[in-house]
Amino acid sequence: MRRREFITLLSGAAVAWPLAAGAQQAGKPPIIGLLGVIPVSAQRTWTDAFVQRLRELGWIEGRNIAIEYRWAEGRSERFAEIAAEFVGLKVDVVVTTGVAVPALKQATAVIPIVFAIDGDPVGRGLVASLARPGGNVTGLSIQLPELAGKRLGLLREVMPGLRRLAVMANVGAPNAVLEMGEAHAAARTLGLEVATFEIRRAEDLVSSFDALKGRADALYVCGDALVVSNRTRINTFALGARLPTVHFSRDLVEAGGLMSYGANFPDMWRRTADFVDKILRGAKPADIPVEQPTKFDLVINLTTAKALGLTIPESFLLRADEVIE
Repeated sequence: MRRREFITLLSGAAVAWPLAAGAQQAGKPPIIGLLGVIPVSAQRTWTDAFVQRLRELGWIEGRNIAIEYRWAEGRSERFAEIAAEFVGLKVDVVVTTGVAVPALKQATAVIPIVFAIDGDPVGRGLVASLARPGGNVTGLSIQLPELAGKRLGLLREVMPGLRRLAVMANVGAPNAVLEMGEAHAAARTLGLEVATFEIRRAEDLVSSFDALKGRADALYVCGDALVVSNRTRINTFALGARLPTVHFSRDLVEAGGLMSYGANFPDMWRRTADFVDKILRGAKPADIPVEQPTKFDLVINLTTAKALGLTIPESFLLRADEVIE
């Protein structure tokens, strides 16, 4: 009877306290290294969704897992430093966004890496293919070229007279360059005149907006960590220049942008927890297919629209997932 009770207790503990192999050998709960590429204030809702999903899967921070948070604050030069720190800490899995993965891959070919968001993981060599990633990396991709066209189509609904479009992109960010190309292609399809404004650092914003004066009717902002980190400045400059903006994420609309259409990032971070759960239970990143977003949001800022003198059609507002007033 006692032996039976002991076996039952052990099997119950195995379910309640599933540990990664490395952590189990060390006699400690597994460690997740979370590398946030943008300021914590901009990413909090995303990481909260990730931690909440972990809890639902039985992983409770401070009890049967530990999470080491590191924030690059939009500075890519921090990626290698944080990667080395995670290797030194012997974390069991690293969670981040695609832009930081090359630095992590250079630091380790062993520790599993899960990216919550990336624009082109195959094209950038992060994974061998979406179906069979290979190596120690997997995650979620937003490689959906039609999104740029969808954003511009929505912008034109609000601005039927749109003729001249400015596209702003951080040309030092591969995902932003990819989106810039997609925005150009979509603009040509709509017969728009396009002017490109390249940035590489926050200091480039003033000169870019000076160059924008009188040359565009609206601004398409390609998303990356630099843009998210400077979202309030960008939208303040755009409002001062009387330029409606279209973005990839609600966070930029919340910071004063006109509208956004794109994948729901909290949902993608939530799904990232499922990848981590599989890995901590023994699955290899090489065998976990890269997934794509399933939830998309249209967000519009009515306060910004009014400041720009734009009247948003009622039918458009009814289709929006969120209206910020």
